[in-house]
Amino acid sequence: MAWEEWDQLKGEALERQQGMQLNQYPADAGPGGAPPLPSETGDLKVTQQDLAKIGSHAHTLHNQLWDRARLDNTSVGKAAGDLSTQGFALGSGLQEVYNQWSKQLDSVLDACAQISNHMQVTKKIHAGDEAYIYRQMSSIDTLDAGFDERSGPPGSQNPIYGDK
Repeated sequence: MAWEEWDQLKGEALERQQGMQLNQYPADAGPGGAPPLPSETGDLKVTQQDLAKIGSHAHTLHNQLWDRARLDNTSVGKAAGDLSTQGFALGSGLQEVYNQWSKQLDSVLDACAQISNHMQVTKKIHAGDEAYIYRQMSSIDTLDAGFDERSGPPGSQNPIYGDK
């Protein structure tokens, strides 16, 4: 086969392929184009210290918000009531702001608590996963060495089993 014919066949195959896309977007489709390859970005690696630090920061933020961001309903209610009885429309507005602030603060407090709890659970689960994977991999190595004919010369005992 001549090189010209080979180049022609490759070109024809490429033309046929451009009209067909299976189970994915074309490389140039979508916002931002094609995603980077893992070899370009590196692997995601999270250590137990990273998880603990995230959980600790979320717990600290939760405590600080609880201590500093909560408003006293009785004082706000009294102020709003006093303003309303004096004929100021600001009283009902103050009560509405307090109600919205409380709802938003509760949402942030819940999110911080969930993050903190999730990091603690994730840390425990991944530690167990790591131990399980290590046990499985080490037993596979031992098993492979026992069946590997290349671990010793033919006719002699495999050294993995040790001395009799």
